[in-house]
Amino acid sequence: MRMKPTILIAGLVFALASALTPAKAEDLVIQHAQGETEVAANPETVLVFDLASLDTLDTLGVVVDAVPSGGKPEHLSKYNSDEFPKIGTLFEPDYEAVNALEPDLIIVGGRSAAKYADLAKLAPTIDLTVDQKDYLNSMRKNVETLGRIFGKEAEAQKELSELTEAVQQLQQVGKDAGRVLVVLTTGGRMSAHGPGGRFGIIHGDFGLGPAAENLAIGSHGQAISNEFIMQTNPDWLFVLDRDAAIGRDGQSAEQLLDNELVAQTTAWQKKQVVYLNAANWYLVGGGLTAMQMNVTQITEALSGK
Repeated sequence: MRMKPTILIAGLVFALASALTPAKAEDLVIQHAQGETEVAANPETVLVFDLASLDTLDTLGVVVDAVPSGGKPEHLSKYNSDEFPKIGTLFEPDYEAVNALEPDLIIVGGRSAAKYADLAKLAPTIDLTVDQKDYLNSMRKNVETLGRIFGKEAEAQKELSELTEAVQQLQQVGKDAGRVLVVLTTGGRMSAHGPGGRFGIIHGDFGLGPAAENLAIGSHGQAISNEFIMQTNPDWLFVLDRDAAIGRDGQSAEQLLDNELVAQTTAWQKKQVVYLNAANWYLVGGGLTAMQMNVTQITEALSGK
């Protein structure tokens, strides 16, 4: 039986159109801190509320479409420009701005995680909050997740391998460094942070011994005084100036610690007081570039460089 010309032509046109039209990317099922979400591979319009994820995507060469307003570390300062639309703050999204951009993917984490459910009603949303109890492994998982979504698996593994080597070097340098006290300053007040706390990676994954045991665990740490620092007498004092991180004027960490009580400690007398990159630690956390910078800074400090 002969095929009618019109049917034959229609079939050829459909076949040609199918060949020229790119296939729709397959959806990926992404496991994250608040469940699982179907996400298109290589999503086109990406909104990022989590600065750690922004840091990682920037490192991997992924272009994002909108970010929150507010302070960012120097290596992410380009995202403060008008080139990147602002979609609210880390704590409070601008839902109208988000909806207007018609995102294919929204990424939250940390401070913005509380808004996950509301944002998930607007577009596929994933929560890449880092697990404080298993910080480095959790961070690695998040980097691998972003690599998978954006087809950057090779780049992600390269960066993670370099970070692993850097951490191993830090562990080696720090094994005989002595006791470390991590202090955060803000508004003329101080808090100490120990194992299992907000900056617990210093004692956990980095392997540096704590100067104080049984400190309160939580995002705010344990309120302390200059007397506490003197009595604890750390070999090393790691200091985070929160006010500097968020751009607030006031008494600096250097000014706050420059007193006769802290001056009696081993850390002060041996010039082993390290002012950490507060923006990286306080604002970003588990981003690829920030973490590599943090590891390098501590390694060089412990090595006397």
